[in-house]
Amino acid sequence: MTDRAGTAGRVVVVGAGHAGGTFAALLCQAGFSGEVVVFGDELDPPYHRPPLSKEFLSGPLEKWLREPAFYAEQGVALRLGERVVQIDRAAATVTSENGRTWSYDHLVLATGAASRWLDVPGADLDGVGMLRSLVDARVLRDRVRAAGSVAVVGGGYIGLEVAAAVRGNGTPATVIEREDRILARVASAELSAILARFHSERGTAVMTDSVVRRFDGEAGRLRAVVVTGPDGDERHVPCDVAVVGVGAVPRDKLARSARLTCDNGIVVDDGARTDDPRILAIGDVTSRPVRGVTGRMRLESIPSAVEQARQAVATVLGGPAVEPEVPWFWSDQFDLKLKIAGVLRGTFATVVRGDPGAGRFALFHHREGVLVAVETANAPADFMAGRRLLTAGRPVDPGRLADQRIGLRDLVTV
Repeated sequence: MTDRAGTAGRVVVVGAGHAGGTFAALLCQAGFSGEVVVFGDELDPPYHRPPLSKEFLSGPLEKWLREPAFYAEQGVALRLGERVVQIDRAAATVTSENGRTWSYDHLVLATGAASRWLDVPGADLDGVGMLRSLVDARVLRDRVRAAGSVAVVGGGYIGLEVAAAVRGNGTPATVIEREDRILARVASAELSAILARFHSERGTAVMTDSVVRRFDGEAGRLRAVVVTGPDGDERHVPCDVAVVGVGAVPRDKLARSARLTCDNGIVVDDGARTDDPRILAIGDVTSRPVRGVTGRMRLESIPSAVEQARQAVATVLGGPAVEPEVPWFWSDQFDLKLKIAGVLRGTFATVVRGDPGAGRFALFHHREGVLVAVETANAPADFMAGRRLLTAGRPVDPGRLADQRIGLRDLVTV
């Protein structure tokens, strides 16, 4: 069924999110002439997910990766609202929930991640929800527009983006974070402090060291989030809507049932290959090699999903390997355009360029002059220079880096 060049046969994609949709499009554009079948749990075609938290109150939510007609034009069979429930590796088939079986030459798992739920009393009250899908965003938009106040449980990037959108709508917002600072697991302490101050100055109440104990309601409707603070005292945060954003877990159940190796996600190599040569995995569901990081990790970002989609296309077509990128992502909060590259682990020193108080700055984090990450706000040139320094991996004199009379372009080319 498959020719030696890898340009024919059937490729089955399980997951119609950013990773799965991008892979299908790139595969067709690269000249694949076989059959492509994409299964998606949702009824909507592949769409851009960042606007769901960044712009859910200010713009259209339906921003498609490709116009829906594109897939039919390219011969891609989109089977939306249809879930795959079984993989038979020996027979090289998948079975969907309607009982139909599909054979494959290559299977690409792009099942993504699911929001981690907060299992506390009252979590089933009307007004408590999550934000992971287009359906979630549509519901949340209507609720927030009618709300008197909103609580955001979780001070990660998505939680802060939601809070910024809510405040931009003029609605009171409270961010509740159980750690001692927002973004504790993903950002430097310096950036956490800057963003906490930035949000507070714009009316967001930021509560750290605060653990949600329950949601209180009346007649089935949410009325407050009950937390214990650092002093152990119980506090009530009045709200009509609570958005829970306390992390995500990989949707690897299908892979595990097929006995693929999983460890905080489906384990893949730098060609998106699992331990089955006919099965690949991409996107938020994977535990993958990351440039500049020892071992593997799970990245939840659009650039990572796109990079892995490109890796998978190269693997299916037998093309040259894709050069690994330094990991990066972005976040929009109020008028801050944040861009971050690299991964922060262990100890490091920090050099600040620009003016955090003015909302334009770059934080360069290094170990003995070797850059490990850069966090920027409204400083695209600094971000690009930081990415080049990270890619090069050459030591930089921290004193020269701190001297703002020296242009970053000069440091990159040294």
